[in-house]
Amino acid sequence: MTLDKILDRICPLPDSSKASLKRSIEEVSFPRNFCLMEADKVIPFVYFIKKGIVRAYASGEDKDITFWFGSEGEPVVSMKSYVENNPGYENIELLEPCELYKLKTADLKRLYNEDIHIANWGRKFAERELVKTEELIISRQFKTALERYKDLMREKPDLLKRVQLGHIASYLGIAQVSLSRIRAEIK
Repeated sequence: MTLDKILDRICPLPDSSKASLKRSIEEVSFPRNFCLMEADKVIPFVYFIKKGIVRAYASGEDKDITFWFGSEGEPVVSMKSYVENNPGYENIELLEPCELYKLKTADLKRLYNEDIHIANWGRKFAERELVKTEELIISRQFKTALERYKDLMREKPDLLKRVQLGHIASYLGIAQVSLSRIRAEIK
């Protein structure tokens, strides 16, 4: 996905503001299984996925728990690092080779002070991330694994073809054998 499309999905910007923002963004590529962000570290960057899939997970005593998948067009950010400049709690792993757009958080915050349009874009960016988090919490609290799987099928059908079943089961909060039963039930 192009950088222009990604930026416009968050909030359209005047051409001059978009050009200023784009000057601070660089393209980077990393291989599959690369750890883009590590828990307990301050992450001074915001990324946007040009191509590929990532997962966010937290490590428990005996297993990793996946709580988010990102694909083309989506931002990848440790909100705790972004907002508070404190270490985040998540690990971000690339599930495919990824092409990303990388933006230093310090550059973005400098641009907020220089350009009201970019500041408003940043507010929209943060609001969208907040809504995603709220939807995730509500889904986990009030929906069954079957309902969450159906939501995933509807909202991100390509994910089901590109992500290991073990990661999807972890995301749904169930064992892989239970996911197999759900998939058989839906067929």
